[in-house]
Amino acid sequence: MDPSQFLFLEVCSKTVINSCRDCIRSGAYCTWCKQLNFTKPGEQEAARCDTRAQLEERGCMGKDIVSPLNILTVTKNTALSTNAFVKDEPIQLRPQEVNLKLRPGLPRTFKLDFRRVEGYPVDLYYLMDLSYSMEDDLRSIKTLGNELFKALQGITKQGRIGFGSFVDKTVLPFTNTNPEKLKKPCEEKELFCQPAFGYRHVLSMTENKADFNREVDKQRISGNLDSPEGTLDAIMQAAVCGVRDRIGWRNSSTRLIVLTTDDGFHMAGDGKLAGILEPNDERCYMDNKLYTKSNDMDYPSVGQVASQLEKNNIQPIFAVTKNMENVYRELSRMIPKSEVGVLSEDSKNVVELIQAAYNRLSSKVTVTHDALPDNVRVTYTPLCPGGGPAGDKGVCDNVKVGDLVSFNVTVTADECIDRERSFLIGPLGIKDKLKVSLSTRCECECDDPKEENHKDCDGKGKVKCGMCSCNAGFVGQKCECAIGEKDESSLRAACRKDNGTECEGRGDCVCGICQCYAQQGGSTYYGTHCECENESCEKFQNKLCGGNGKCRCKICECNPEYEGTACQCKKSDEQCRTPSGSVCSGRGTCQCNQCKCIEGYQRPYCLTCPACQTPCITKGKCIECLGFQTGPFSKNCSQTCKSINEFEMVETLPPGKPCDVRDVENCRVFFIIKQLDGEDNYSAQILKTRECPELPNIYAIIGGSIAGVALIGLLILLIIKAILYMRDVKEFRRFENEQKKGKWSPVTVSISNPFGEGDCKYA
Repeated sequence: MDPSQFLFLEVCSKTVINSCRDCIRSGAYCTWCKQLNFTKPGEQEAARCDTRAQLEERGCMGKDIVSPLNILTVTKNTALSTNAFVKDEPIQLRPQEVNLKLRPGLPRTFKLDFRRVEGYPVDLYYLMDLSYSMEDDLRSIKTLGNELFKALQGITKQGRIGFGSFVDKTVLPFTNTNPEKLKKPCEEKELFCQPAFGYRHVLSMTENKADFNREVDKQRISGNLDSPEGTLDAIMQAAVCGVRDRIGWRNSSTRLIVLTTDDGFHMAGDGKLAGILEPNDERCYMDNKLYTKSNDMDYPSVGQVASQLEKNNIQPIFAVTKNMENVYRELSRMIPKSEVGVLSEDSKNVVELIQAAYNRLSSKVTVTHDALPDNVRVTYTPLCPGGGPAGDKGVCDNVKVGDLVSFNVTVTADECIDRERSFLIGPLGIKDKLKVSLSTRCECECDDPKEENHKDCDGKGKVKCGMCSCNAGFVGQKCECAIGEKDESSLRAACRKDNGTECEGRGDCVCGICQCYAQQGGSTYYGTHCECENESCEKFQNKLCGGNGKCRCKICECNPEYEGTACQCKKSDEQCRTPSGSVCSGRGTCQCNQCKCIEGYQRPYCLTCPACQTPCITKGKCIECLGFQTGPFSKNCSQTCKSINEFEMVETLPPGKPCDVRDVENCRVFFIIKQLDGEDNYSAQILKTRECPELPNIYAIIGGSIAGVALIGLLILLIIKAILYMRDVKEFRRFENEQKKGKWSPVTVSISNPFGEGDCKYA
């Protein structure tokens, strides 16, 4: 057999089976045979539990096989709309409600249809960065109002537009807090500059072109100190402040946020730089159209923004400058159903950019779900023309208006669910959702005989799913054992715990059940194997469980106000509290009014850890980063060094030996660090002045080097000159010696006369 075929085999991996209910819960393909007398003598009732094929092979009739199946009921299935103008609430998704009853582990698949409606309403919220670098872009948008409305009408006849703006939190180090700079944060030459602000809602959704142009024309540029802006603050408020008297999102519309900026964004944790420690709570804080918690609440995280955009069916379009394209593409990957477009230098192409991004968003249908109940899985198989792989999302691309696309939705419950749960399925960015109500089938539904004393149960019990449910006083597969009868050897094994002594030597085994003896004190042993008794618990002050609890099966169950193995301690943390009021300094638990510290820390209050590395060493790089923005952690200081919750720069340090660390410039940074409550929680005081080594005299080094080179060159020339001079002197002396050795002798020369008159002789 091909090994891959094993993937399709029905297997029943049985666990401990004592009833039909246990069988059904043990596996998706486990079935139960309720046929009377199906098991053979001596055979365990678990033999009734197996796959359908195995039970039929062993002779169980099909009508006697209990196997709860999945049930799908479509409770609302309204026809899909084709035109948004036909109804106020066009239907784009079918069905709208289903009810699923699932067998654990057994998947159920159903079909989900979606059709894009022609002329579906669109709400577009233009969210603009008004920092000083966006001055040219603001001038452009003031002239593009008519084109924006024209483009919106090209998309739908039911289009509306709103406007909002943002800069950043008006606190240091994000904005200059000098009163004059807060009023006018721009350069002096800039005449039209509005005061600094975080996020301002300017215009709620409107169909009136004149209102939009008038409000946008009133806008003025502003400014801040650092490059990143309060972008996520603005997106969060625009998403959650959606009621009509604020942003004005409609219930049935495609919701778009068009964000234009030329810079990055602050994220959760950056607020700590300004001492803002309160996390963003994802709620609306709008008063007189201004975000009132800008300076009190940290920036939201990307995950929080993505969650609220998806929850409110809002699709963002990031219209950014070229230098920011990669940053916002990374952001877009974390926010489902979003697009990125590149602005020209003056933003004049923003209308074309919005049209292109909207077309990409609306032609891509992504179906997914909200939070699922525990142990429930959902996968999607697209049935669009291009197909697509199955996964936790279903995606169809290039979907045109009026096209019908479908998805196979497969739901699986891995375990039994205690009550009915529900979740929503639908396309991202679309209001239409499918409500799935889910419950599980974990009980057996057997058509049992009505006899109270059935003959197959020896007349001493009734039949329940093929098994005997015996009357009081009887046990066994056929209720054949009555209390008082001696047990068969086959049943005695049930009276032994871990193959030990029968009933632990404290009782008699009757029909596989231990009948426990009484103790001398009058109480009785108890438990399945008589393993329990209530007189051997730990004592305190010669009292069982200290007199402050009850002994249950050798373990003390203390009264509510006591604790300890012998209930010897009154519940209190008085001796565990430090002078600051914390319990065990947050580095241990209070047990019996004494601190039980985590490893390394010492009693009584878990204040010190002699074996731990000193924070002077471990926190040195964070001190450098927080105090002077240098070092290896400088790029992600707020996240990497979040263990230092409080720090301040001081002119002088308090008395005592401070810590010091060498920074990247080889300067010594001095600081005092104190551990707060908790294992990794510190505060620090950092000396503003660093101790840096004196720099060498560059001019002296350069002058000395030049003089040294010149002196060495002069010496070399003198040496060469001396060598040449010595050589010349040597050659001259040899010449003189050679001249003195020379000998001269007389020579006679005879000259003949060409004219024949005689020869001349010279001596």
